[in-house]
Parts: sequence; C-alpha cells; structure tokens
Amino acid sequence: MIGKLKGSIEEIAEDHVLIDVHGVCYVAFCSTRTLSRLGSAGEAAVLFIETYVREDQLRLFGFETALEREWFRLLQSVQGVGAKVALAVLSTLTSNELANAIALQDKETVARAPGIGPKVAQRIVTELKNKVPAFTGGSGALGLKQELGEGVAPAPVSDAVSALSNLGYSRDQAANAVAAALKIAGEDADSARLIRLGLKELAR
Repeated sequence: MIGKLKGSIEEIAEDHVLIDVHGVCYVAFCSTRTLSRLGSAGEAAVLFIETYVREDQLRLFGFETALEREWFRLLQSVQGVGAKVALAVLSTLTSNELANAIALQDKETVARAPGIGPKVAQRIVTELKNKVPAFTGGSGALGLKQELGEGVAPAPVSDAVSALSNLGYSRDQAANAVAAALKIAGEDADSARLIRLGLKELAR
C-alpha cells in the first residue's frame, strides 16, 4: 500500500497528476482543489495517497492533506457515494465547509458539487451528522451548528441565527457569529444580546 508520495511534478492533467519519484512516475487522481494548489512541472510535490486495488486495476488518489484523505474515506461510507462523487464534493467544498454543511444539515451546499443530486446530498448530511464532531475534533461552533441542524438549539440561539441570516449573512456565518457571542455573553443570554454581539463579530 502507498500512503504518501514525495517527488517532482511531471505533468498535471484535468483530473490527475504524474509524480516522478526517483524515475518512476505515479498517476494520482485528485480533486480540482488539490490540483490547483500543486506547483508546476518540475517542482517538488507531496501527496497523501489512498490506494485502491481491484481485480483489474490499481488506482491512486492523491490529497493535499491527511484530513482531505480522511474525508474521502468517510464520504464513501455513504450509500451511493463512490470515489468519483467523493472527489467531486472535495473539489467543491473545503473540509471545514463540508463539516459545517453536515452539522447544519445543509444539503443545498453539498448539492453544489457536480453530479450530486438532492437524494445523495440528503444522505451525506444525514448519515454523517453523528460522525463529524468526533471526526473533526470539533466542538463549540460546530456543536452549535449541529444543534441548529437538528432543530434542538435553544430558542435565543436559533432566533439570533435566524435574525442574522435575514440580514443577508449565510447560515454558516450567522452560526459562527452567535457561537462567538455565546462565549462572551454566556449560555443564558437572550436573543437580542446575541444578535448585537453577533453583529459586532461579523463587522470585524
């Protein structure tokens, strides 16, 4: 099994890169996000690798970070999500954006990825919702977003997020601002105070 490649870039194509490792060129299929962050031909490159071995083929998938590789694996635990679909999601959303979308149960954001229909997007946010906090080590804002996604957030919190969203901020931005406001105001703060503090956060 190949876990990481360190070498020089031989060629970058639409969906893969050739990495020269001491004279042996490896083909690694990557998300467009990873490909866009690689250098030019002849430059050094490091990719985390997921190796797929089938009866008729051996295929390498390359990632800029180990976290991106873990998301690739996690996404494929969802029914109907294979390697191609997982790469499409990772080409469209960063790891943080994906974690936030799942926590908020925001299937519309996930469905922005090419080839992702409403049903698959719904399965991704539903089936992975309990795995995200442990997977990302997340708490705080991510935990609050999960409560909002499940509809169990305290009324002042959900009211504050709704109010900020109505002012034109995304649900993700609003949730981040309210999470920061809660740290200042405390868990017992009313919605009006959370909105005021949230607006200050968003104005920074």
